[in-house]
Amino acid sequence: MGADLARIAANIPAMRNVTTLAKISDQIAQHQWRLATGKRINSPMEDPAGYLLARGLESRKRGLAAALQNVTNAQNIMDVAEGGYSNIMDILETLKEKATQAADGSLNDTQRSAINDQVDALINEIDDTVDSTTFNSFSLIDGSYSGTQFQTGEQSTETMAVTLHAADSTSLGINSIDLSNQTSANAALAVIDASINTLAGYSKEVGEYKIRFKTKESNLENLVTNTEAVRSTIEDADFAKEQMEVMKLQILQQTSFSSIAQANTAPQQILSLFR
Repeated sequence: MGADLARIAANIPAMRNVTTLAKISDQIAQHQWRLATGKRINSPMEDPAGYLLARGLESRKRGLAAALQNVTNAQNIMDVAEGGYSNIMDILETLKEKATQAADGSLNDTQRSAINDQVDALINEIDDTVDSTTFNSFSLIDGSYSGTQFQTGEQSTETMAVTLHAADSTSLGINSIDLSNQTSANAALAVIDASINTLAGYSKEVGEYKIRFKTKESNLENLVTNTEAVRSTIEDADFAKEQMEVMKLQILQQTSFSSIAQANTAPQQILSLFR
């Protein structure tokens, strides 16, 4: 070091301090970048393996989040279908009540005819309900919603098929019931009972779909959260640690500036040799 001091054409100590100062300044800039972005890894060069892993986790999280939205949409569809079936069930139960009235021997033909007119109107209401039970322009309970695939995960194999049965008056077998006389009213009771049992089975299937979708929703929510937690551990910055590093480096930066100043004044001591 003494020899360096005697050679004034090149101030080696000052050059070393400048190099150190540049490195410290680069490190401060890197930590400040992390504080500004909130991420520990902002480019592949900082941590190639970590960057690759973080990108894979981010891709998986987005796929899972999209699947979660799909499941939510599926649940909404099931709710709409269930509502349609429920409304039709209410009408069928009213039809059962009317048929029971018409089958009684205390009514005359005029009274049965009036009941029959009510029944015709109710049957038309069933078909109107079927026509209006739609989601995103898809008819749900007219028999056309069959084998529809829902993407319930990020992998191509993670799907769930849904079939909703037709609940119009023809499919339920009640389109031609007649309550205008006691005999046909008696026959209509069995037909209506059968349609009620059939529709109850359809509603049961919708309930089972909803249970499965709810389970998938809960699982996807956990996967999204856990995947994001792992990605955050790898990629996100620890603000306390980054700020601590900045403060430490700023102190070293100040001491480097002081060292450079001292190194620049040291060669002047050579002048004492000429006194």
